[in-house]
Amino acid sequence: MKGKYLLLLFAMLASLGTVSSLPARTWTRTGAPLSTWSSIAPSADGVKIAAVGWTNIFLSTNAGATWTAANVPPFIWQSIASSADGTRLVAGTWKNGPIYYSTNSGANWAASDAPGGYWGSIASSADGTRMVAAFTDGGGRGILVSTNFGANWKVTSAPLSEWWSCVACSADGNRLIATSRAYAGGIYASTNGGSSWTEINTMSANWYSLTASSDGTRLVLVNYGGAVYLSTNSGSTLSPAGLPADNGWFAATSSTDGTRLAVASLNGRLYTSTNAGAAWESNSLPAGVPAQQWESIASSADGSRLFAGSGEIWTSLVNLSPILSSPAWSGNSLMLSWAGPATNFLVQQNSGLDPSGWVTLTNEPAYNSASGQSEVTLSPGGNCGFFRLIKP
Repeated sequence: MKGKYLLLLFAMLASLGTVSSLPARTWTRTGAPLSTWSSIAPSADGVKIAAVGWTNIFLSTNAGATWTAANVPPFIWQSIASSADGTRLVAGTWKNGPIYYSTNSGANWAASDAPGGYWGSIASSADGTRMVAAFTDGGGRGILVSTNFGANWKVTSAPLSEWWSCVACSADGNRLIATSRAYAGGIYASTNGGSSWTEINTMSANWYSLTASSDGTRLVLVNYGGAVYLSTNSGSTLSPAGLPADNGWFAATSSTDGTRLAVASLNGRLYTSTNAGAAWESNSLPAGVPAQQWESIASSADGSRLFAGSGEIWTSLVNLSPILSSPAWSGNSLMLSWAGPATNFLVQQNSGLDPSGWVTLTNEPAYNSASGQSEVTLSPGGNCGFFRLIKP
């Protein structure tokens, strides 16, 4: 029975690493104050945003239109991460301070038991329960994890000799990826929440940014002063993204399914892809706006909203049709899913390829915050079926 069901998928076919004429984005400046925006963390829908600057943490509840300062000590803040619903936040300092955490969308913050130091990168599971952070100071280095929303941290078995720079986390918090910055270490992975680590790639580079799909398999890695790389197997093998040469590539972000990507450069470049890096589109700011030194970039779960940080924070919103992922079976039920909380779509079924044969199903999509996917569970009937998404 299962083998007779087909999932109708639409894909753009393009050679790997090409730059083509995908739909261009329009960028607008948000109401964020001037700062050095080193890290941005939106909720899955891109409405709630937390961003760290050199003097404070700022919060928005309306996709960046207005911002408020958080009540936190005046550290130089370096990194921040958010749960999918935007309620659980963790932020790390550039030096001396511990990790701070919030369980109410940034209304209140508390210092964790993490040591003071340089917290170069922090990542969160979708529900905010599990966190992972890269730590460096004058006396030690390590990868730390938290299993209680960032309140308490413990050092993992990741090698203390590495100069850890970037971490990424799957939606369930079990698969972790970590990279080193000092041209001496490769790419490490954990499949058990940090209990054990394996060096899966020995390529040494000045890894400055790392982003992952919700299952932790599709990666974008930025070698500052070098190139941008893609991986479909958690970093075991890497392929050049095929972007223009730029010694300032600095930041990357991804939708939860790994198909919508964006990268940013200190030299002002912004590139986006809607097909997992098979083709890229150059994006530019409005005419007359000086080039920005982009230090951070972040995405909503479906990739429709992007936020890029320099001395300002800019945003871009486009209407993107979701892409159905490969189907999953549970008993005799079929699970269809797509990236992000795109619940304003309906699923249609067709027993054949007759254009007039599409029937709208009554099954309501539900957003699974643990996977970052919208899901529909079906109990198919008949001998074959084709499925598609439509916007009512």
